[in-house]
Amino acid sequence: MQRWRGLEDIPEDWGRSVVTIGSYDGVHRGHQLIIGRAVARARELGVPAVVVTFDPHPSEVVRPGSHPPLLATHQRRAELMAGLGVDAVLILPFTAEFSRLTPADFVVKVLVDKLHARVVVEGPNFRFGHKAAGNVAFLRELGATYDYEVEVIDLYERGEAGGGEPFSSTLVRRLVAEGDVTGAMEVLGRPHRVEGVVVRGAQRGRELGFPTANLETLPHTAIPADGVYAGWLTAQGEAMPAAISVGTNPQFDGTERTVEAYAIDRVGLDLYGLHVEVDFLAYLRGQEKFDSIEALLERMAVDVKRARELVEEHGSR
Repeated sequence: MQRWRGLEDIPEDWGRSVVTIGSYDGVHRGHQLIIGRAVARARELGVPAVVVTFDPHPSEVVRPGSHPPLLATHQRRAELMAGLGVDAVLILPFTAEFSRLTPADFVVKVLVDKLHARVVVEGPNFRFGHKAAGNVAFLRELGATYDYEVEVIDLYERGEAGGGEPFSSTLVRRLVAEGDVTGAMEVLGRPHRVEGVVVRGAQRGRELGFPTANLETLPHTAIPADGVYAGWLTAQGEAMPAAISVGTNPQFDGTERTVEAYAIDRVGLDLYGLHVEVDFLAYLRGQEKFDSIEALLERMAVDVKRARELVEEHGSR
């Protein structure tokens, strides 16, 4: 799959294509419907399928300080989109200048002049251009002039998550913030992932017999609520069952919020400096401060046992 950053990266000889535009943070099951339809149309027409997305999130430029927690890095989104059959991803730097493009200018500069769109696939509430003035009706109106078709896909999948609320990135962020990683997994179609580089912490886990990988996460990462979770720690392509702790470590009067993962039954791992992924399968309990280190160790053993059981029940990641 090709990855372009900015309009200038698009090959000069790029032909017609099927395009879909959006932030697509998380590439959840609703997003998958739209992207999947774009790929299907592209295959029917014998042209590439292109996803257009933005960096940073448009809200950070339009309303500074309002950047939402991110459910997936751009690299992760690209991997997920490639798995859906997307041929190219265009990441547009979302600047103040770019935000002032009128809907008509956006269509001409991006869809017509550069991507030569033959079909544009979107959800019913798609908005674009300065002050989000453009909608699917306007997109379709311009399509008659610039020779592209607009297909609107209802992305409103529902399940048990959020009490039956339609699937959305906003819903996933809320579920993650509440620690409901099981609900988030239903919407995403896979476990929620947090990525980062392993750095040296206080090393108390090592002293207690449960050495953990302490992640330095990227800015704006959507991190689950404080507590203990079951999931996986993936390093250098190997996914290992893990017990995961999120929080400030109240047992030792910590103040800095961290994400730490203990690779169950693994001995002698040296992960310092490696980029790793932590996938959250299930919430086990909230953070607690125990009466003694012995009581803490007893509970950690219970947590590890339960995490092992849940991962085994779920099967491979």
